[in-house]
Amino acid sequence: MTAMLKHRARAALNLRPLLAAPLMLLALAACSGGRVVENDEYNSDSRRSRVAGRLSGEQDGLLIMGTDRSGRGGAGASESGALGVNAYLWRATLDTLSFLPLSSADPFGGVIITDWYSPPATPGERFRATAYILGRQLRSDGVRISVFRQELRNGAWVDAPVAASTNTDMENQVLARARELRSQTAAR
Repeated sequence: MTAMLKHRARAALNLRPLLAAPLMLLALAACSGGRVVENDEYNSDSRRSRVAGRLSGEQDGLLIMGTDRSGRGGAGASESGALGVNAYLWRATLDTLSFLPLSSADPFGGVIITDWYSPPATPGERFRATAYILGRQLRSDGVRISVFRQELRNGAWVDAPVAASTNTDMENQVLARARELRSQTAAR
């Protein structure tokens, strides 16, 4: 019996360093210098804009996620008022897509979605478009437009290919209109 107690005592002594290490780490962490986190620290606009800038790749001027709330904004930012995107690109996109019925428009997210439109000359096909304004700067890569086309076959609308240059042509029309709007504003 004493041999068994001696063996258990030795085993307990061998486990003591293993148990002491986590306790020492916990005590060390409790003594480390920390700071109090304020309740509104992570809700402030300055913190939010810094995080948005890191996520968006703001250094190259292209805003990918959300809107730029840093207040620095590019061309057209001051003219945009409450818009979350470039005002010239927004207005030019609405003007360019005005022949299509508008389904939804989000000026803060920069998304314009149209409804289907059938030209009177070709009632067997219809088109719709989705436009994305990608930031507050007036840049050539600041707008993306996707055009969709369907054909009426056997009484059902079927997706059909769109000419490869259609999206680019629409984007170029928007950019030309945005430059025109900017020059009209500057001339005033």
